[in-house]
Amino acid sequence: MKTENIQDIYELSPVQKGILFHSLYTPELGLYFIHFSYTVRGNLNVGAFEQAWQEIATRYTILRTSFYWQEIDKPLQVVHQKVTVPFEFQDWRDKDSKQQDEFLKSFLLSDRQRGFDLSQAPLMRLTVIRLAEDVYQIVWSKHHLILDGWSAPILIEEVFKQYKAQCQGKDVSLPPTRPFKEYIAWLRKQDLSKAESFWRKLLEPVQAPTPLTNIEVKNLSGEEKYDEQQMRLSAETTATLQSIARQHELTINTIFQGAWAILLSRYTCQKQVVYGCGVSGRPVDLTGVESMVGVFINTLPVYIQIEPEQFLMVWLKQLQKQQIEMRQYEYSPLVEIQGWSKVPRNQTLFESIVVFENYPEVQIEQSGEDDLEILNFNGFYKTNYTLNVIGYPGSQLVIGINYNGQRFDTSTITGILKDFEILLQGMADNPKVKLKQLSFLTPKQQQITSILEKETSGWNFYKFSYQGNIIFKFYKTYLNYAD
Repeated sequence: MKTENIQDIYELSPVQKGILFHSLYTPELGLYFIHFSYTVRGNLNVGAFEQAWQEIATRYTILRTSFYWQEIDKPLQVVHQKVTVPFEFQDWRDKDSKQQDEFLKSFLLSDRQRGFDLSQAPLMRLTVIRLAEDVYQIVWSKHHLILDGWSAPILIEEVFKQYKAQCQGKDVSLPPTRPFKEYIAWLRKQDLSKAESFWRKLLEPVQAPTPLTNIEVKNLSGEEKYDEQQMRLSAETTATLQSIARQHELTINTIFQGAWAILLSRYTCQKQVVYGCGVSGRPVDLTGVESMVGVFINTLPVYIQIEPEQFLMVWLKQLQKQQIEMRQYEYSPLVEIQGWSKVPRNQTLFESIVVFENYPEVQIEQSGEDDLEILNFNGFYKTNYTLNVIGYPGSQLVIGINYNGQRFDTSTITGILKDFEILLQGMADNPKVKLKQLSFLTPKQQQITSILEKETSGWNFYKFSYQGNIIFKFYKTYLNYAD
């Protein structure tokens, strides 16, 4: 390792160690590469925009960080004194909108395949694509080793403050930054013995991960594929769920996670399920943590029992209570938690994760005729987990599923999203129901079920669905066909 241009060296956080391991173990998969793209409308000064990003890289140590792991016992992160953020400009004004869409898809794919050399800083780059006289597509490529989702809006806001100052020839006043190293120091002070007691007690009944094999339909082509589908709830249903959450002192995150736990239980025919939960990981006792930039997010196991006779709101409050307790130990390394459980080391603790992206909104100051309009934020990232269920809050709750296309085909994911929508609609329509009364059948499918129950001497769909998933899947296929 060359020593010139080095400002600091320190250890990785447990989450960074996990990301680094998976990134190096299967480099061909492009895990933890993140695309963040958005449209800018207005008279963009490309030179000032590039300079703004360079200024931001100067402000934040994590943006000048690379990683070193060869011939040492523990990997280290290395902060460089100076870096140059790779910046590229392309002009696509000679292409029509259809061609531009095709070119953008091709560009994003090739950019992901290009990846990053994790030993070289910075682990991010910018591409500005001019689509029309006053329309630009911004593609911000970065590695999850240096940034989490919470950090993105912090940086984007500061970039546009720097940009405006560059355009006006003024100095911008920004608050002092707190380096990511302070979080690493905070982690080293935590008592893992208390965390161990909590996780051992919570995961005592867990012998194996909740399997997804019952719902997967493998891609027979064998082609490596990672994709995302989304579904948007209506504004009315979203507003109703928000009202229910306020009335019962719940969060939308809890309702969202509860819905996935119920679906997972129905799909796998198990009354106890385990899934992973993405948490912000930002400790309240670390001064200024809300404005710090780096990788704080963690993924923790959630174990919950689904008792059919339990009332929905009571059950959701129990789930939220567990989440609150987990926050005290959200610094716990997942690899340690796995060791404290009874799940064998050669198995994952969970196969699906839930992330509710309740990050700060991007706030761009508007004060003149040269202001820019920021539109169409889109993101892409690829983890080592088979199924990632993502909630995007707003006036219309969006449900996204990132998935391994070798284990799930498109129609399976579409079906899961539809079930999710119907289940949340059922919660909104009648929050006082018992868990067994929640359905993810359409009204017409429920009518068909009712007829079948009468013709089969009171055959009960939900009892039957818990007995065998093959029968359950066959029945759902029949209902979809009849519907």
